[in-house]
Amino acid sequence: PRSTLFPYTTLFRSLGARAPVALHKRAPALVPAAIAGVALVTWVVTVERMHGMDAGPGTDLGGLGWFVGVWVTMMAAMMLPSAMPMTLVFARVSAERQRRGRSFVPTWVFVGGYLAAWTAYGLVAYGIFRLIQSAHIPALSWHAQGPLIAGGAIVAAGIYQLTPLKRVCLRHCRSPMNYVFGGWRPGWRGAVRMGFEHGAFCVGCCWGLMLILFALGVMSVVWMLIVAGLVFAEKVLPFGERLSRVFAVTFVAVGIWVAAAPASVPGLTQPGSTHAMSMQMMK
Repeated sequence: PRSTLFPYTTLFRSLGARAPVALHKRAPALVPAAIAGVALVTWVVTVERMHGMDAGPGTDLGGLGWFVGVWVTMMAAMMLPSAMPMTLVFARVSAERQRRGRSFVPTWVFVGGYLAAWTAYGLVAYGIFRLIQSAHIPALSWHAQGPLIAGGAIVAAGIYQLTPLKRVCLRHCRSPMNYVFGGWRPGWRGAVRMGFEHGAFCVGCCWGLMLILFALGVMSVVWMLIVAGLVFAEKVLPFGERLSRVFAVTFVAVGIWVAAAPASVPGLTQPGSTHAMSMQMMK
């Protein structure tokens, strides 16, 4: 895979010899700091709000309004750092368009569209959770077939890592330049649409990783940090595509481990255990 700096080099060449100087002097220079700041703040808020919430697999998601607020905060913390390459490209292209006399759209509009895609994913997940919960199926209990179901979900996420759809979505997330120049949409509405479409590709790339988070405990800060690290490694590191295949094997192994001996998995809170009940009492 090419270096993560390659898209920016291509951008500068395509915009002309003076573009790097012009872009460097404009607001996009602040974008990395802004994204890092937002990610840091949302991580702090997430850790504070999740204190005492982890009850392991099947943790109750609370009311819809509360869940949406928590989920959007989580996604900002977990996903914005890995979305940095596309966000920087958008900011720099938008600044260059302004320099050439065209309309300028703030980067936060694009980021809002990106987070909207992940919000939609969260709403679908919430709906599925409530549907399953309302069915009152005894076999889904953790003390019945729960470990097999959680382990099976993790194995499924590992298998998805090897599918063509995963590869397409991951390559888009890693190299968004063709999408920017081939599908740039002007104006605020266009920025929202571009952000949402890029977010949709990221959902296609990472929904399996989020499935793992739900399977192990969606309110666990430990598993959030691990999943966020995996997402960042896949989407940003130069060897991310090769890592995706390594992760596939790892997920299958972890899924089998969870299904066979969940009590021995480090960091996995057992539903109904003394620890899980004490965490719930701390809410």
